Amino acid sequence: MCNADEGDPGAFMDRSILEGDPHAVIEAMEIAGYAVGANRGYIYVRAEYPIAVERFGKAIEQAREYGTLGEHIWGTDFSFDIEIRLGAGAFVCGEETALLESIEGRSGRPRLKPPFPANVGLWQKPTLINNVETYANITKIILNGAEWYSSIGTEGSKGTKVFALGGNVVNTGLVEVPMGTTLREIVYDIGGGIPNGRDFKAAQTGGPSRRMYSKRISRYCNRL
Repeated sequence: MCNADEGDPGAFMDRSILEGDPHAVIEAMEIAGYAVGANRGYIYVRAEYPIAVERFGKAIEQAREYGTLGEHIWGTDFSFDIEIRLGAGAFVCGEETALLESIEGRSGRPRLKPPFPANVGLWQKPTLINNVETYANITKIILNGAEWYSSIGTEGSKGTKVFALGGNVVNTGLVEVPMGTTLREIVYDIGGGIPNGRDFKAAQTGGPSRRMYSKRISRYCNRL
């Protein structure tokens, strides 16, 4: 399963990958399927992403024509195919078990855990679920090696992270930075700071589902 139900307002990291490099996700899902012994993959995409859906669908067709999706891939015993499922815009379907409920045709409501999807998932079968960004890293890690990936980021958090930078900053848009990059670097070095030379006052990270407010804004800013 690929979770592409990107529900936070202002977040468009997954959309940019699906629109810009859908084959990276398809190839990674296929690798994941081979690793766990699955022959079917599903990507759950927001219906509000029509371009992403169109391009990902086209990429699936191209992969089938090329022989990297379908039955007996490249003459082997491994078969794997991917199906697109559209979400109706319910924010809660970004939660993995609610997403499974939606695909099965029921109301998208989270299941009680345990059991976890790895044991009892889609149609009661063991299910591997990752998001778009995770899958997009797989082929790069395989091509360049684990040491290369581990050289980026911090000791406890390897690799990079993509942020959708929005609001009152000079440069808005997507930014990919190594894990461990500070908020100050993102806002000032990459985002260009606050327009018209105004002071930085507060930041909301992770979207509405991850609200982080400081009661003492000035003291908070001094710690950046």
